[in-house]
Amino acid sequence: MAAAAASSTAAAATEASSFKIFPSCKSINLLSSFPIHFRRSSSRTAAVSVSRRPRRISSVLSSPQTQTDNEDTFRSRFGPNEPRNGADILVEALEREGVTDVFAYPGGASMEIHQALTRSGIIRNVLPRHEQGGIFAAEGYARATGKIGVCIATSGPGATNLVSGLADSNMDSVPLVAITGQVPRRMIGTDAFQETPIVEVTRSITKHNYLVLDIEDIPRVVKEAFYLARTGRPGPVLIDVPKDIQQQMVVPDWNQSIRLGAYSSRLPRSPSISSLEQIVRLISESKKPVLYVGGGCLNASEELRQFVELTGIPVASTLMGLGCYPSTDEELSLHMLGMHGTVYANYAVHHSDLLLAFGVRFDDRVTGKLESFASRAKIVHIDIDSAEIGKNKQPHVSVCGDVKLALKGLNSILIKGSNKFSSGFSGWRQELKEQKMKHPLSFKTFGDAIPPQYAIQMLDELTNGNAVIATGVGQHQMWAAQFYKYKNPRQWLTSGGLGAMGFGLPAAMGAAVARPGDIVVDIDGDGSFMMNVQELATVRVENLPIKVLLLNNQHLGMVVQWEDRFYKSNRAHTYLGNPANESKIFPDMVKFAEACDIPAARVTKVDDLRAAMIKMLETPGPYLLDVVVPHQEHVLPMIPSGHSFDDVITDGDGRIKH
Repeated sequence: MAAAAASSTAAAATEASSFKIFPSCKSINLLSSFPIHFRRSSSRTAAVSVSRRPRRISSVLSSPQTQTDNEDTFRSRFGPNEPRNGADILVEALEREGVTDVFAYPGGASMEIHQALTRSGIIRNVLPRHEQGGIFAAEGYARATGKIGVCIATSGPGATNLVSGLADSNMDSVPLVAITGQVPRRMIGTDAFQETPIVEVTRSITKHNYLVLDIEDIPRVVKEAFYLARTGRPGPVLIDVPKDIQQQMVVPDWNQSIRLGAYSSRLPRSPSISSLEQIVRLISESKKPVLYVGGGCLNASEELRQFVELTGIPVASTLMGLGCYPSTDEELSLHMLGMHGTVYANYAVHHSDLLLAFGVRFDDRVTGKLESFASRAKIVHIDIDSAEIGKNKQPHVSVCGDVKLALKGLNSILIKGSNKFSSGFSGWRQELKEQKMKHPLSFKTFGDAIPPQYAIQMLDELTNGNAVIATGVGQHQMWAAQFYKYKNPRQWLTSGGLGAMGFGLPAAMGAAVARPGDIVVDIDGDGSFMMNVQELATVRVENLPIKVLLLNNQHLGMVVQWEDRFYKSNRAHTYLGNPANESKIFPDMVKFAEACDIPAARVTKVDDLRAAMIKMLETPGPYLLDVVVPHQEHVLPMIPSGHSFDDVITDGDGRIKH
C-alpha cells in the first residue's frame, strides 16, 4: 500500500552505550562514513550525530519543495552579538527554516523550548492532547502540503509516544522533524527521571538522529535535519536536546555549513537519456501497457498527467498514490490496485505485457503472491531509492532517480518523437472498459440501514470530490480509498505502510492547520477514532473546521471480516460495544463530541443520511456525524494475503458462512 519502505540515511551510528558517552567520547564505534565532529576542549562537550544503517535514498515524495533560503532576509528579534539560550536558538533555527506551525506538548525536559516558543512572533504552537496526536498532526500537515511537519515532545514517555508516528512517516516517506527534550547531559545514562535513550529507541525507524551535546551545534544540526528530511527519499529526522543545552547562553553562528558530504554524494543524478529512450522503445513495442503509480508521484502529478495524455496508457494507483492521477477520468483511471483494489485494475496488471512502476515499492498488499504479480509483463521501475529497485520484484529496466525528472524527460522524448501511442492501445483500453462494466465497485443494501460505501459516495457528491480526506485504519479506510474520487495529490491522508489506527483525527488537524481554506473530513471508524479521541479538545480550542464522518459499526471491522472469512466467524475480542446491552450504541460518540463543545448528531437510517450530512458540511467549525453502519459488511474486492489475482473474492459478507 505505501509507496516506499523504511530506510536510513548514510550516517554515523553509535553502539547501545551511546547514551553513556561523556566528553571524551572514546566509546564511539564509527560504522559508516558520516563524520562525527568533536571539539577537544575540556570546557565543552561534543555534538554527536547519531544514525543507523545506510539510508536507501528515496521515493515517495520525489522532488519535495525546497525551503526558501531566507538567511539574507530573516530579521532576528535578538541583536547580532546578543547571547541567548539554546532553546531560543533552536526556535530561531526553526524560524529560519520557514516553520510557521508546530505541534508540541510540554514537559519537564522541554519547558525551555516552550518558553522560547512563547517569545516567537512567527511560530504558532498547536497544542495536542497527546504526543502521538501531535506527531500524527505533523504528518497530516506534511502530507497535505509537501512541507516538513514539526513536532516537539519532552523526554521519557513524551519521546516514546512519538514512536508510532516516526515509524509511520518513515514507512510512508513523510518529511518530518521531531524534537525531543532530554535530561541534562550529566544525567544521561544514569536512569534519571523521565530519561529514555530515544536516539537508540528510534534509530531503526528514522532517517537520521541527532543528540546535541554542544549548544553551538544547534544551528547546523537544525539545518541538516531539514535538509535530510526533505531531500532524496523524505523521512523523519529526530533531534534530541538535553535540558542544560537548552539553558546555556551563547551567541549563535548562523553561517555554519552542513556536514553531509557523504549523504549528498549518494543522491541520485538526473536520469540518463539512453535509459528513458529505452523505456519509450518498450512502450512502442507493447500491446497492453499499464502504469502502476505510487506516492513517489505525489510531486510529479502534472508530469504524470501529461505522460498519460501523450501515451494513452491506463493508470492504476497504490493506496499512497491516490490523487496523483485523477480518478474521475473514467477512460484511463483504473483506480486502486492491490488487496482491496478494483477487479479491473488487478486484471490490467495481471494481463499486461508492460508494467510501468513509477514511485512504488512493490508492497505485499499490492503484489500478493510475488511470482504471480505481473508475470506476463516486462517491468520498468523508476524510483529515487536504489534499495527499492529489485528488492521485491526484479525489473527489466530500472532508473534510480527522481520520478518527476524522469517523467519530464520521457515527455520531452515523446513530444519530439513521431510515436503516437494513444490510438495503438485502443483495443487494450476497450478490453479494460469491458472489465469495468463487468466488475464495477458495488455494495449491497441492508434494509433501511446505511451502507458505509453509500455514505462515502454521498460525501464525494456533496463536496464535489474536493475535500481533503484523512482516515484511520480499517474497513472505513479501504472504502474511503474506493468510493471517494480523488482529483489531486495531497487530498488523501492515510497511514499506509504502518497502518496506524488513531491516525485520522490528528492528521485532519494537521491538514486543517496547513490548508485553512479547504474542507477537511476525517472519515473514521469507531475503533480508530477512540485511539485519539482526546484530540477533539484540540480541534475545539483551535476552532479547526474539521468534519468527522464516523462510520460506527461497534466492531473492529477489518478484523471481523477476516474472522468471517478465515476463522468461521468466531469473535475474538473484536466487539467494541457493551456486551451487557448490545442494542445500545456504546460508547456514545455524540457525547464525546458534546463534552468538547463540538456539535454532533447520530444517523441510523439511510433515508436520513443526506440531510444529516448536509447539516454537517454547512455547520461552521467542527462537527461530528456518527453514522451507524452494519458490521456484517465486507470490503470487496479482496485478494487474500499471499494469493494472486486468480483468487480474488468479489461477493459475500458477514451474513453468510464462508
